[in-house]
Amino acid sequence: MSAAAPAPAPAAGPRDTSFFGHPRGLSTLFFLELWERFSYYGMRAFLILYMVHALGFDDAHGGRVYGNYTSAAWGAAIFGGIIADRWLGQYRSVLLGGIIIALGHFTLAFHPLPFFYAGLSLIVIGTGLLKPNVSGIVGALYETADERRDAGFSIFYMGINSGAFLGPIIAGYLAQKVDWHIGFLCAGIGMTLGLVQFVLHRDRLRPAIERLAQRPKPVPVVQTAETEGGETTFLTLTGVEWKRIAAMGFFFLGAAVFWGAYEQAGSSLNLFGDRYTTLTILGYHFPSSWYVAVQAIFVILLAPGFAWLWIRLGKYEPSTPTKFAAGLFFVGLSFLFLLPAAYAIQASPGLRVSPFWLVGCYFIQELAELSISPVGLSVFTKLSPVKLVGMMLGVWFLADAIGNKVAGFAAGFISSAPMQELFLTVAGVCIGASIIAFALVPPVKKLMGGVR
Repeated sequence: MSAAAPAPAPAAGPRDTSFFGHPRGLSTLFFLELWERFSYYGMRAFLILYMVHALGFDDAHGGRVYGNYTSAAWGAAIFGGIIADRWLGQYRSVLLGGIIIALGHFTLAFHPLPFFYAGLSLIVIGTGLLKPNVSGIVGALYETADERRDAGFSIFYMGINSGAFLGPIIAGYLAQKVDWHIGFLCAGIGMTLGLVQFVLHRDRLRPAIERLAQRPKPVPVVQTAETEGGETTFLTLTGVEWKRIAAMGFFFLGAAVFWGAYEQAGSSLNLFGDRYTTLTILGYHFPSSWYVAVQAIFVILLAPGFAWLWIRLGKYEPSTPTKFAAGLFFVGLSFLFLLPAAYAIQASPGLRVSPFWLVGCYFIQELAELSISPVGLSVFTKLSPVKLVGMMLGVWFLADAIGNKVAGFAAGFISSAPMQELFLTVAGVCIGASIIAFALVPPVKKLMGGVR
């Protein structure tokens, strides 16, 4: 039987600008990601605190569990991308992943310890299916040359951080002030709300899903051939595509270092805030899990300014490799900022420092995150070969997995080693990586082959 001819691409029509100048489907994905991140960051805000206070884990054990869980949740994204590319497709992968995530949070609401590990495992599986594929659908809302793509990802990123702000505030409060398991239940309800609107508004995503359906499927055969234009392909990829994948390797390594420092907000810095800062402002005693919401607040406040800055700079806008190098420098600087507080605590046992030390650290970290995270997500969708976009977005999230594992490992040192040594080590690694990244900017730009 002869192979069927490929379906024609959807006819080009007028651009959809119904959601703040962007396709209406972006609103559906915005609110899905808002509620998914509400559930993830809401639970993440108190997870290690639950383990050390309610389950009786020591810092090292709690840090290992935290690191294994969060790294597995991000690392599973590479398998979720492959599953979507080869079998389920992006829409069904996102829907199934969200259902499994909600079941995981509801499982955590039960008290026996086996439910704790089962719930975490379900969230890992669900996050692996959802995360890379929802980002792939966002990218597919736009034609390849649509100049709105980066701005669209910035709006999408605002949804992520709106959820990351509300989750710790609501679920964190319920967990620490009412009952730990009510916090887990709240996270599950949030994910359910996101799924309901995702299903109700699925028609808005039809153009993106049709574009994704037109992509060539990955061919699991090693082959070398020559294209009509005379360019040699290897493993079904052209030389230009291989160069772009090499550039993605640079961004992957930079992101792994960055997340190893940044994700300590949920581990070592979470314990730092709980034990060593004053948890009272204007007479109000707040739960320490609220610190985790500070990062999201700064993203919401600073992201519009960054978006305006990139547009204002025009042709003078820094390249993506330059932004990555700057982000690594800022995240290293944030740990240097904490050093005076760490020395003061070391000199006066029992001292609790002002919350503004941690708030200031997070402000500097957000200068770093806005230079790396939305930029990296966008560039991965542009550099990825079209038939491997789901898998390559999974690779992007794999960098976060490595960083989370490092962050969990670091939590074990918050009570067993001088804090200033931990902070100096993290700062030194990040600033050193920044120097190397600045030196590699020119060759990486060449590998990108004209992609900004």
